[in-house]
Amino acid sequence: MPFQYIAIEGPIGVGKSSLAGRLAAHLDATAVLEETDNPFLADFYAGRAGAALQAQLFYLLSRHRQLLALRQADLFSQATICDYVFDKDKIFAYLNLDDNELFIYQRLYDLLAKDIPLPDLVIYLQAPTDVLVRRLRDRAKDPERETRDPDPEYIRELNEAYQHFFFHYSATPLLVVETSQFDLHASDEAVDDLIRQLRTMNRGTRYYVPRTQV
Repeated sequence: MPFQYIAIEGPIGVGKSSLAGRLAAHLDATAVLEETDNPFLADFYAGRAGAALQAQLFYLLSRHRQLLALRQADLFSQATICDYVFDKDKIFAYLNLDDNELFIYQRLYDLLAKDIPLPDLVIYLQAPTDVLVRRLRDRAKDPERETRDPDPEYIRELNEAYQHFFFHYSATPLLVVETSQFDLHASDEAVDDLIRQLRTMNRGTRYYVPRTQV
């Protein structure tokens, strides 16, 4: 594998963490999963004033702390699969914060981003909004998962924000994977075919529609 540090991104419900675990197992790599607990989320969902900024800053500092610790431990010199990129924080910030909050957020983000190494390769998982909503509704039915029923309008806005971000993305090699018609959870063939794509990646962006059908 020509890439040591691979990051996986995409909107909520697209399957980032599941794919990170599968890829890490197939490549004998370390899987790094985002820390998702946030004490301000309940207030944010309830619409309390100021909670959006509190929740966003908590995520920003948590992501910075996790990725900085990995860099200091030199983990990125090994094969590492991470289920997010640091830049994702801005996608959510611009969706959830008002202009005054964004001014504060952006100044802190610019300071912290200097510490974070870029991935060698980013995999962007893509799916239509209706597919994301269906997956999130199925996830919310699982009693072992602490998830909320999705707001379709918010998922649509988030999905569009991701599409806009990655349409303009050029910081690293980028593999865009359309995920609506195949199952990364169950199929070793799908993961093996994805790994073949990774092994032949170089600079720029590649679009990949898997052959393996659900």
